[in-house]
Amino acid sequence: RTSGPLPAERVVFLMRQVCHSLAEAHAQGLVHRDITPRNIYACRMGLDFDFVKVLDFGLVSYTNRPVMNQTLILAGPTTTGTPAFMAPEVILEGSVDARADIYAFGCVTYYLLTGELVFEADTPMKMFADHLQTAPVPPSQRCELPIPEELDALVLDCLAKDPAKAEQLNGALADT
Repeated sequence: RTSGPLPAERVVFLMRQVCHSLAEAHAQGLVHRDITPRNIYACRMGLDFDFVKVLDFGLVSYTNRPVMNQTLILAGPTTTGTPAFMAPEVILEGSVDARADIYAFGCVTYYLLTGELVFEADTPMKMFADHLQTAPVPPSQRCELPIPEELDALVLDCLAKDPAKAEQLNGALADT
């Protein structure tokens, strides 16, 4: 917020670490459900700067039924999260799996690259409508800093309205 868009190289460095955290959570059957800039903390670990921690697993969803049954009892599906970072399928169905985290990851990456939310709206309902119906403007068109074409395309792939496309990215992001 205070310094504007980050250089693409730094965004890639930060978000690669987020990918590793999400891949670990997804491998355990956990879905974060609220990936936002506020829940990504860049700190110092020893002599390493920009060591990323993914915080606030308070809205976590369990996709691994045996783990879920051993740890807690859940009510029916609910739509919970931060409107600026919610995947279309979460808005429509309240269903959550790793693909919803991929969409939110794309929203956060977009924000870091541009200093702007993917969709600006004055109410949550208008923002939901944009997530459901409006194609995002490529990050490179909303930022003065250079953004490589491949990164631009990756962010737009993460923001695909069809969750099946995000599923294809899940393995690729885990490998980064």
